[in-house]
Amino acid sequence: MRGWPPPVLDPQGPFSNTVTTLAWGLMALMGLIFVLVCAAMWVALYGSDGLRAKLGGERVVKWFGLIVPAGVLFLLLVWSMALVSGLTTIRGDELRMRIAGNIYWWRVSYLDAAGREWLADANELHIPVGQAVVIDMVSEDVIHSFWVPKLGGKMDMIPGRTNRLKLQADKPGVYGGQCAEFCGGAHSLMGFVVVAHDAADWQRWLAARQPPASTTAIKPAPVANTEVERGRRLFGEVGCAACHRIAGTSAQGLSGPDLSFVGARRSLGAGILPNNRGTMIGWIGDSQSIKPNNRMPAYRSLSGAELGALAAYMESLK
Repeated sequence: MRGWPPPVLDPQGPFSNTVTTLAWGLMALMGLIFVLVCAAMWVALYGSDGLRAKLGGERVVKWFGLIVPAGVLFLLLVWSMALVSGLTTIRGDELRMRIAGNIYWWRVSYLDAAGREWLADANELHIPVGQAVVIDMVSEDVIHSFWVPKLGGKMDMIPGRTNRLKLQADKPGVYGGQCAEFCGGAHSLMGFVVVAHDAADWQRWLAARQPPASTTAIKPAPVANTEVERGRRLFGEVGCAACHRIAGTSAQGLSGPDLSFVGARRSLGAGILPNNRGTMIGWIGDSQSIKPNNRMPAYRSLSGAELGALAAYMESLK
């Protein structure tokens, strides 16, 4: 899938560039230390008696065993703190969003200036190019860690605590992310997608998702054919609405991902599958074989036609 797996050391924004600079600096220091240790080992094994005596002398041990390492660590601490300070510094004029980690998916909320949610989504984040976005990081179960290597640093999501991270993309594109803290058996399948839009595309995306002025609900897509209508009915009959929300309908479940715009998403299963009719049918029918131990039960009792109708309904939600 495009944007997956997420590459590292390939920055596409100012905050990821900072992290990459720090990483290269640490690797360069590691390489220098490796060379010095190899040189010392060579002297200890093959050097002359005079060199070996100097290498084992009190002055060398004091300087290179204590003073120099302590000085290097202090300078490294100061440099790294100064370098990454901007990753979490909040000016107040940034776009605000909230991401909550769940087993094994991501709840996404778009916030207004007062911190209130105005749009809910899941497993996919949309941002404008060239603008910093502040992400409130929370967890609704165990410890997770949010990481989009091309756009920013890694931030842990700890139950009962809100951490904040900044992302920014320099150019439009689809960027893969990943949970970077082991959270269970399907941890490696807990992916994420960030979509960066240019200015005009961002405004179109916002306009398509703005709620009507008279209500906070977003109207569902009109039923286009009998298969979609059958899928809409099945959605309620088989219990999907108990876990999932579709804005503007009676489906208001909160324990699973919001499906209000699932048909417009680029991926399914938290970033691991392309979003199309076939993968949607497979996910609804037996998500456990795709992502073991996720919280969605398998619906093996549904016929192929019923699964197709549910998938058609999901596709209509754009």
